[in-house]
Amino acid sequence: MALFKRGEIWWYEFLFARRRIRESAKTTSKTVARLTEQKRRRELEEGFNGLKDTRQERIRALSEIADEYLAHYRLRHKSAKFAQHALGNVKRHLGSAMVVDITEKTVTEYQTTRLNETAAPKTINEEVGFLLRLLGDVGDVIRMRLRRRKALKLAVRRGPANAYTPEEKLAMLAAAKAARSRAIYPPHAGIETGARDAEIRGLQWERVDPAKAIVTLGDSKTEAGEGRTIP
Repeated sequence: MALFKRGEIWWYEFLFARRRIRESAKTTSKTVARLTEQKRRRELEEGFNGLKDTRQERIRALSEIADEYLAHYRLRHKSAKFAQHALGNVKRHLGSAMVVDITEKTVTEYQTTRLNETAAPKTINEEVGFLLRLLGDVGDVIRMRLRRRKALKLAVRRGPANAYTPEEKLAMLAAAKAARSRAIYPPHAGIETGARDAEIRGLQWERVDPAKAIVTLGDSKTEAGEGRTIP
């Protein structure tokens, strides 16, 4: 164990499972810092021994596990853009943490941090879902505990979406006209359907039903979006 000061604050440093742990004790008292270091070491040891078959997994950095997860995700899904974005946010805030460090408090603090960044509750829920899947068995335990406390998911506003304003329509038309694909602008399909650009480019006349005034989309970003009908 090594204690040292940065300014007026004591820090501790020690090796755990061949990893160097260097953290602030957040105190100006050397005695309290020593006790904090002992408590931290005990927490790591208890977490390390919690699941005997996954000890090495529990001391890996979350960023490393996220990269492996994303590589496998890309092989199994048509699009990994959202997964890459969600995991990017998880890594940005928690990438240096070890699996053994992640608790229910970590998840709720992550939710608060992302809300302060004005992220949408639905987006945060998706990111937390990815985070818990990265943790494996540990994530299942945390998910169960948070669900019991009704803190697993943030409330998502329900109800009809807001209609585009005239200004928003003009802005979208200008962007569509400037797009590289000439298929985007002529039908104004983005405004009328709210479909993604890839969905619009993939539209075929056989999917347009003038009599019923609906469009049936084909390939989509998600499986749930495929084959949906839009007035």
